[in-house]
Amino acid sequence: MQYRQISDNYAVSPQISVEDIEAIKAAGFKSIICNRPDNEDPGQPSADQIQAAAESAGLAFRWIPVVSGSITPQNIENQAEALKELPQPVFAYCRSGGRCTNLFAEIQQAGR
Repeated sequence: MQYRQISDNYAVSPQISVEDIEAIKAAGFKSIICNRPDNEDPGQPSADQIQAAAESAGLAFRWIPVVSGSITPQNIENQAEALKELPQPVFAYCRSGGRCTNLFAEIQQAGR
């Protein structure tokens, strides 16, 4: 599992698996955000599967599905709220990490 550190308390990654949860926890993350809609690609684990594994490992979880290429103001608001509420540092993922990165940039631009 590879991830990219965006800020001190935020990192992004392509799609993760249930098996990656322990490595995410071992890396010091306290929360996971899934920015990927379920069934975007065949065989991807569902948000519910990742959430169950994350919570079982003692990590907080939030699902904020964002359609590729269609970030909405509500997506930005939900992500900003999650980043304020969730224990940090936060690990976010989508198909490539791009939506997670773009959401963070939008939040920073809006001064949230």
